[in-house]
Amino acid sequence: MSETPSTSFSMIYPTSSEGQLPSSRHLSVTHPVVAKRISFYKSGDSQFGGVRVVVNPRSFKTFDALLDNLSRKVPLPFGVRNISTPRGRHSITSLEDLEDGESYLCSHGRKVQPVDLDKARRRRRPWHSSLAITAHAHHSPVPAAAPGMLRAPRRLVVFRNGDPKTRRVVVLTKRVTQSFEAFLRHLTEVMQRPVTRLYATDGRKVPSLQAMILSSGAVVAAGREPFKPGNYDIQKYLLPARLPGISHRVHPKGNARSESRKSVNWKVSIITSDLPNAGTSSQIYIILYGQHRSSAPIYLYGTDGARFQDGCEDIFTITVGDIGTLFKIRIGHTNSGLSPSWHCKEIQLWNMNSRKQFYIPVQRWLARDQEDGEICREFPVLNKGQPIFPVTIYEVHVATGELWNAGTVANVYMSIYGEKGDTGSRQLFRSKTSFSFLRGQTDTFSLEAVHLGDLYKIVIGHDGLGPGNGWFLEDVVVKDPTTNREYTFFCHRWLDQGEDDGKIVRELYARDYNIISARQKLEFNRKETWAAESWKFMKGNTLQFYNRLTGGFVRLHPNGTVDAVGKKTDKYGLFDVIFNKENICIFQSHKIRHLSLALDNGSVAGMASGGASTKLRVLYQPNRCALLESALVPGHMVIFDHHGKIADESSAGYANLSKEFVVFVKGMFLNSAVILLATSLCQALCIQPDGSCTGVGNQSEKSYWKVHKISSGICMFESVKNAQMYLRIKDGQCDGTGTGDIDCHFKIKKNLENASISLESVKNPGLFVGLQSDGQAKPVIYTKNGSVFFYPQVIKFGREDPTGISATPSKEEEKIRGSKKRQETPPESEARGPLLSSTAKEISETLLSEDEWKVLVLTGNTGTQANVTLWVYGDEGVTGPISLSKDSSEQLFLPRQEDEFQIEIRNIGIIYKIRIGHDGTSEQPEWNLQRVTMQHIKSKKTLDFPVNVWLSRIQGDGDLVCELPVVEGGQAIFPLVRYHVDVHTGQLKQAETESDVSLCLFGERGDSGLRLLYKSNMPVKFQRGQIDTFQVEAVSLGKLQKVLLRCEASDKSQYWYCEKVVVRESGTTSESTFTCERWLPFMSQGIIHSEIELFLQEGDWKVTVITGDLEDAGTTATVSLSVYGETRCSGPIILGSGKHQLFNSNSADIFKINLKDIGEIYKIRIGHDNRGKDPRWYLEEIRLENIDTRELFCLTVDSWIAENENGGDTWKEMPVVRTNKAPLPVVAYEIYVYTGRKPGAETESNVFINLIGTRGDSGNRRLHQSKNNKVKFQRGQVDIFSIEAVSLGKLKKVLISHNGIGPGNGWFLESIVVKSEEEDGNQEVLFPCNSRWLDEYQDDGKTERELLAERSFSAAGDTGSVAS
Repeated sequence: MSETPSTSFSMIYPTSSEGQLPSSRHLSVTHPVVAKRISFYKSGDSQFGGVRVVVNPRSFKTFDALLDNLSRKVPLPFGVRNISTPRGRHSITSLEDLEDGESYLCSHGRKVQPVDLDKARRRRRPWHSSLAITAHAHHSPVPAAAPGMLRAPRRLVVFRNGDPKTRRVVVLTKRVTQSFEAFLRHLTEVMQRPVTRLYATDGRKVPSLQAMILSSGAVVAAGREPFKPGNYDIQKYLLPARLPGISHRVHPKGNARSESRKSVNWKVSIITSDLPNAGTSSQIYIILYGQHRSSAPIYLYGTDGARFQDGCEDIFTITVGDIGTLFKIRIGHTNSGLSPSWHCKEIQLWNMNSRKQFYIPVQRWLARDQEDGEICREFPVLNKGQPIFPVTIYEVHVATGELWNAGTVANVYMSIYGEKGDTGSRQLFRSKTSFSFLRGQTDTFSLEAVHLGDLYKIVIGHDGLGPGNGWFLEDVVVKDPTTNREYTFFCHRWLDQGEDDGKIVRELYARDYNIISARQKLEFNRKETWAAESWKFMKGNTLQFYNRLTGGFVRLHPNGTVDAVGKKTDKYGLFDVIFNKENICIFQSHKIRHLSLALDNGSVAGMASGGASTKLRVLYQPNRCALLESALVPGHMVIFDHHGKIADESSAGYANLSKEFVVFVKGMFLNSAVILLATSLCQALCIQPDGSCTGVGNQSEKSYWKVHKISSGICMFESVKNAQMYLRIKDGQCDGTGTGDIDCHFKIKKNLENASISLESVKNPGLFVGLQSDGQAKPVIYTKNGSVFFYPQVIKFGREDPTGISATPSKEEEKIRGSKKRQETPPESEARGPLLSSTAKEISETLLSEDEWKVLVLTGNTGTQANVTLWVYGDEGVTGPISLSKDSSEQLFLPRQEDEFQIEIRNIGIIYKIRIGHDGTSEQPEWNLQRVTMQHIKSKKTLDFPVNVWLSRIQGDGDLVCELPVVEGGQAIFPLVRYHVDVHTGQLKQAETESDVSLCLFGERGDSGLRLLYKSNMPVKFQRGQIDTFQVEAVSLGKLQKVLLRCEASDKSQYWYCEKVVVRESGTTSESTFTCERWLPFMSQGIIHSEIELFLQEGDWKVTVITGDLEDAGTTATVSLSVYGETRCSGPIILGSGKHQLFNSNSADIFKINLKDIGEIYKIRIGHDNRGKDPRWYLEEIRLENIDTRELFCLTVDSWIAENENGGDTWKEMPVVRTNKAPLPVVAYEIYVYTGRKPGAETESNVFINLIGTRGDSGNRRLHQSKNNKVKFQRGQVDIFSIEAVSLGKLKKVLISHNGIGPGNGWFLESIVVKSEEEDGNQEVLFPCNSRWLDEYQDDGKTERELLAERSFSAAGDTGSVAS
């Protein structure tokens, strides 16, 4: 035990000259030096605003000195090791190569990702961003003034590292925050000592200006030394002129002494638990919360050795300002050092002025790898006569928007504010999903804090770190389980320095403290959708209305009747917009000019144009479908039944009616039309300066495309902003650098379900223009997940009969790119000449010299007419698929012929393997491949791949592709490996399939490519309960990471249920198991997916829950499971609810849970929450199977779990039979509850108890049925209950509580006695409550108490701890 004084940093000191800023003005005269002013940007990161550097012989004597300097300014994992031109074509290797006024890209490897420099240059500077999360900035009316809420400071308190008394206040002006390096130089002048590093007051490193925004208004300035803990107080420097609830007073300097008298000395005692590794190497801090305000973080450290070690007590003396009556504390650590995890046993506080003493039992881990992963915790403090606030676990649901690139990899922080304070800034890092903050995903986090009362705002933001640091936040929902209320904080904005207003931190308010209604949110989404779709209803447009229920188009017949079963080409299905005012339109038949679509008395018909009944109001839904409502009689809609006939909502079931229409505009892709290819309601496909394409462009002129119609349904798209740059798919890339050849030809596929289009490459059928999650364009195979959907908007309509096509002729381009006799084709080259600018010619020449390779393919005795494709893999990327084709394809790959091709390979690093194959089409698909040779045109470097293999379904191993490694010195860089793939089809009914199944293996060295699983060891593949073994030969992938499975089923009868995939290498015994256990294809969020990625996971268990076949054996309640191991308990794990078609009678429900690091399992507990219409449940059996080791536990239950069966317990515990160990017995514990004799001692609330012993706990059980009394818990009464649990060993304590429901919810408890009989002896344990109230209005306000065992009577020995 030791006592260490800790100087308070929460005291209010008088202002002195020590706080004045020294003058930063320097008068010096220097002679001019020849200098270059250059901007440097980060490879692949448009959010990084760049740094400006002046390069002259005096500042940088060598090129390496410049690289070292940039490494401190440009955040790259391994520092700046390469500088290149903006498109990454040329590397800079000397200072002389740098040009004045130019921009360059920095990277840590040879691979360079281009950047949109225009976007990067527009990045807003930090002084435009909002304040840190913990700064109480607020620019809107505040519903209620929270204690200690401050106005937004534009000042920063800078402390000297290790010396909190030395501090300066710095004003963040535009001049000093031009760059992070400039700010450090300014601090060097201000602090009068070298400043090279900044830290937050809790020890986190502040590596950039963005991170400084989240520094709570204070930073610690250091040189090259590590962070030194100290009491860095910021509140005294950032206090507002007037605090809420305190009268405004002006204290002269001479009155400063009276202020210091208000400071209070506290003695703090902290006991670290004696559990293994309970001590910590981290820095511990404590924050005291009072009714007036809170203290800042106070670091608890001393000078006489290590603190907070296993089983030790540490005592400190701290000094804190006048915070008012203490009501809670927050304790945490900086998660630093070699062993930062910490288990705190208890905390005691003594107010040395008032002599009040406070005891706080903690018994919790503060560790990233324990419990909930939190490293700070809050605890309420009991003050006599004051209500105690409960500890609440808030459930926080964070929804990331659906926009492209909406997700973020930055660290996200949030603080919740209520009428009783705040939670402080907490990192949201442990989501219930595998990866947090992905596009369109809702992440759920738990945030534990002392109850805040009614919530009114949150502050949420991120630190701006990482390559994809921008974030589009949709909304945040906070659920308060104490009051059962939900608070919705609507955002729908970017937190991105390159988007919107540039802020990365936002304050969000709950309107009137209530949930924002779904109707309000729906209305907001409708307005956004209307803004994106309203162009369709401009006067003069010709429309079609498609009904998804009927599968037909609305048509108006000459006799005035209307139906919705027309074909796309039906002449009566076209309507002209002849009137438009806001969203009210008249739709006149294009064929029958005197009739328009009308709604008259609820009936839809054709009527004379111009009448009141023909005016229809267009109402858009968020799914881009329109409703047509009568403008004359609001509420009357155009409705059809599933037969396509006119209906109303009362004529049939609602499920058989449809009033939603997908609206199409005719003539969008006429020649010379200008269109926008929208990717979301506010984003569009556009070309970036480096020629790449992205789907996150603004819907502006920059994203306009000119249409060049090639033939019916086939078009090219030329950028309006960048003439002669065409959208294309080539060599596995999708970009905007096309020149108008066949690579730029796209077939337009219209999607009837949502009025979108998809663009399929004409040259590479099956490849579509698609988007990755970050919005970058890439070629993809068609799926319905939205990545290939573009929503066209016509800016300018084209003409019906084009007189010519402005695109570059494709035939000539193909001859130039594909012919072996390049030197014999000058006429074609000259024909192209006028179409290309001199700059384009220079670029082409550069590409030929740097990126061009010659590929020679030698065919053996058997040739092929199939389409041949090549992939080239390097250590920094992959190029492919590359189509090896020419104009005269019938002359390619003939027997004993060598064919020559020219290809481009960009930015893939050192080549280590290739993959070549064909698609198996044409009359002659078999191919005997002899050799592949690649030669770099400029350097003449040659890679030779001798192969001599059959690529045939009937010859060889039946594969149509093969992989070939690069050979150096007679030995392959990586060996060829034959992978044995066991595919397990499930036992479910109709699990088999006749569909084609394909597989792709992924490892640390790339992938195997998608391979059709063709040759099985079984005569018929993929039969129910069958294991099919296939062989996949590939260049060694290293450690396998995941498997992609694809099943292309034509209809539901061919859907396939895959149980798992097991992969092993030839000659090894190790296996990699990838669990699937689902149907393919499958539906997710309304979209059918034909492929799924399976990942390796450790510690995964399969749980099978079998409900009995008795009548009404199923349950509507929510079922939970807890699994106990020798190391820890995992749970409760919510398995699901009967309301969602789970736990039905005579059914088996399968779940996958993770039980990593819980040790050897010795018992489980399963039960339900007794909710729903029929919660009673008959459980027959539960099985636990380790997916990796195949270890299986079968636990027979055969019992009702219900309040009206078997004693009324809704939980069941079962022991697990362990290797060489007898199972623990199930023990019946008799519980005697003694209610006191005071008036009003009885209660009607539901009472719960948890027994805790040396072998774990019983879980929270409701004391439901008293054995000896009809009415429970009456004054002076003893009630006897019985619960069954796996033997708990020697009982140590009980937790007793009630839920406070009912008119008489308070309860005066005297004591509890627990009796049990076991083989090794009986025990009777007394748990005195010392005659105390469990009443939120009496005593200390607690409704839960922990009662410790006072004495125990055993008939035969001690019950011991965990049985062996």
